[in-house]
Parts: sequence; structure tokens; C-alpha cells
Amino acid sequence: QVQLVETGGGLVQAGGSLRLSCAASGRTAGNYAMGWFRQASGKEREFVAAITWGSGNSYYANSVKGRFTIARDNAQNTIYLQMNSLNPEDTAVYYCAADRSFGSMWYKESQNLEVWGQGTPVTVSS
Repeated sequence: QVQLVETGGGLVQAGGSLRLSCAASGRTAGNYAMGWFRQASGKEREFVAAITWGSGNSYYANSVKGRFTIARDNAQNTIYLQMNSLNPEDTAVYYCAADRSFGSMWYKESQNLEVWGQGTPVTVSS
């Protein structure tokens, strides 16, 4: 069973940066596509970014493209989300997720992804 632990959330001023980490543990953790979602208060959870295991291809929501960068360290089974130029609209609980493959499910049926972390809050003050 793969488990995910997120760290790195916190409070930052608008225009600032944060880096989130998500460490995966478990026998097959290294074979998973991994990514980030976020859920703001009163809103639905939304896809933020994902990265595949083998090729390391990355995918981003339009709202974060050019500001956020996802990366992974396969040796450590860890992914990172570097968030720059943060604005108050980025305030949310950020969740790490993992699945054996990357596809449309990440965008449309994310509730079916295999593994979820507990979430880490990010607050951007204006």
C-alpha cells in the first residue's frame, strides 16, 4: 500500500513563493504517476499539476502554468511543487495524489485516483 505525506504548506504574502513536497512510501511507490490538487474553501477540488513516473512528463492547469513547477526525485519517491508569484486565489488545501497511470481520470474523475495524501494548507495574504 502506497502512502503519501505532504509538507511545506504555510502562510505567504502575495507575490511570494512556497515549495510543497510529497513523499511516497510503499513497495511500488516509484511506479506511480504523482501530482497535486487543491481545494479552496467552498469550492470543488481542482487539478493543479502532475508528473509521470517513467518519462517525467509534466502537466499543469492553465491557472498555474508559468508560475508553478512540478518535479520528482525518483530515488527519493518524492515530488515537489514550486509555487512562485502566488496570489490570494491560490489559497487552498493542497493534496498530493498518486495513481499507476496518468490520464483523463486526473482531470475528470480524480476521486478515483488510487492514493491521496492528507493535505497541506496554503494561505496567500494580499
